[in-house]
Amino acid sequence: MLAAIHHVAIIGTDYARSKRFYVETLGLALIREVYREERRSWKADLRIGAMQIELFSFPDPAPRPSYPEAAGLRHLAFTVAALEPVIARLEAAGVACEPIRIDPYTDQRFTFFSDPDGLPLELYEG
Repeated sequence: MLAAIHHVAIIGTDYARSKRFYVETLGLALIREVYREERRSWKADLRIGAMQIELFSFPDPAPRPSYPEAAGLRHLAFTVAALEPVIARLEAAGVACEPIRIDPYTDQRFTFFSDPDGLPLELYEG
């Protein structure tokens, strides 16, 4: 049976820019980083709580088909204790956040922002 989510994989178009965003801007811890010569691809394992994000680079990755309603993974959501301090940190780093909304089913507050490649990310207060 399934026990937990181990990782989510993200492919960036500019590895250095994406790594800087996820490590410096979002504050994820770098576990390890390797260059896979045979694939001309960087891979970084980043820690967030008990989970990991695998950050990849590939030569000429295909663009995301549409925003945000393409088939497949819709967005990645991060739990935060309070939205305002995280939003302030993101905006100070030049990352635009949407206005805070309230989930009509849970009454929890949330907002969306994007990574450097336009991947939709969510902050969910809880």
